[in-house]
Amino acid sequence: MSSNRLTTTIRWVESPVWPVYPTPTVIGKTWFLMVRQIRTTVAFSDVSDRREDTPEQAAFRTSARAFLTDHAEPLSEIDPWQVSGFPDDDDARAYFEHGRAWQRTLADQGWAALTWPTEYGGGGHPPWADRIFREESEGYGSHPGFVGATIAMLGPTLLAHATDDLKNRFLPSLLSAEVAWCQLFSEPGAGSDLASLATRAVLDGDYWVVDGQKVWNSCAQFADWGFLLARTDPEAPKHRGLTFLLADMNSPGIEVRPLVQANGSSHFNEVFLSEVRIPADQVVGEVHGGWGPTRTVLANEAAFIGRGGQVPTSDRLRILAARHGGLDDPTIRQRLARIISRERLQALMGQRIQSAVRDGQQPPFDPALTKVLAAGTKVLTGELAANLAGPAAVAGPPSDDPEGTWIRAEVLNRFAVSIGGGTTEVHKNNLAERSLGLPREPSTDPNAAWKDVLRS
Repeated sequence: MSSNRLTTTIRWVESPVWPVYPTPTVIGKTWFLMVRQIRTTVAFSDVSDRREDTPEQAAFRTSARAFLTDHAEPLSEIDPWQVSGFPDDDDARAYFEHGRAWQRTLADQGWAALTWPTEYGGGGHPPWADRIFREESEGYGSHPGFVGATIAMLGPTLLAHATDDLKNRFLPSLLSAEVAWCQLFSEPGAGSDLASLATRAVLDGDYWVVDGQKVWNSCAQFADWGFLLARTDPEAPKHRGLTFLLADMNSPGIEVRPLVQANGSSHFNEVFLSEVRIPADQVVGEVHGGWGPTRTVLANEAAFIGRGGQVPTSDRLRILAARHGGLDDPTIRQRLARIISRERLQALMGQRIQSAVRDGQQPPFDPALTKVLAAGTKVLTGELAANLAGPAAVAGPPSDDPEGTWIRAEVLNRFAVSIGGGTTEVHKNNLAERSLGLPREPSTDPNAAWKDVLRS
């Protein structure tokens, strides 16, 4: 076998029996069962050794290939060094609208939300449909971008917690991207400790009147609606006095201010809410019970982040290694194999979480595990890109250096992924407490009213 080729072989598992939030003894077994499905050999090619399709699955795969051939962009026709960043406002808008257009294509052709109920615009297919479509999509660069991220977060949450009226009202337009959404959770004083948030909502007749500030809101400058978490009972402990609301971003009193980052990007925003009136029937879940829907959003967010992008980073690293002579180095091949294995594992875990949430079940393992794995993988990919590129990884890029631009983005993004969607440190604490059964961090006021808790 040639020494400069790399192949990853994956054994897919439809329904492994994994415990919910396992004990310390079991979590090691759980991890082993997941990792055991991945074995790495040498030759870079498409994923092989997949479970043999049933006749129904084979027919679905054929249809998926035909759809993608007719409507999607093959990776061979796309610059491999495209960066999903927002260098300026024009590019930000173009990136957002490109994703929105692809989501509309998926919806129009019947390929959006394959496992959702048909009455809300979904395909009504079994969970394996998502897996097969994702497998076939790996050869294409078309993707819904951030529009797809909000659908992945909000859609299952509405299905699990919203009234029938809200489902009928919002799910079809969410799925078709006719209405674009943003997340309004984090605040200047409440990020990883989200339940400490201070944005207030007070009931006034048939409306909730909302005052507060949100921050780090991705693509809020382009969104039509937002899903919002606000404090409605300051007398209750911080997790029990929250309400999940749906807000029209064009409502009087909402101001969106893009945050210009060091690289010139305006991906994030801060959102100010001043006496914003939200109809009382736009509550998801129970009043004062918004933490339940919020956990569903966060679980799906972790799964989405963990699954990675349409084009695996390992594919680009392989190209980079070949250009810089790295594939002749057995240590580079070993690092590539490790990254590929982690990417595939993340995808499997993300699929398991989203499948469970769609079915109204507890995820088979803590979603924080997927997020921690993804953050660790991004560190590995950033370090390998930097090692392969050498000084070019930090040098200022000329305008005609797309490879260098991607490398520097990858090096910088290894830090961003460890923060977005909850910091790695917080997720590790959650895993220690919820999955391993370790003692919780000391708290002097676990049951105190939110209004009585000291805040910085």
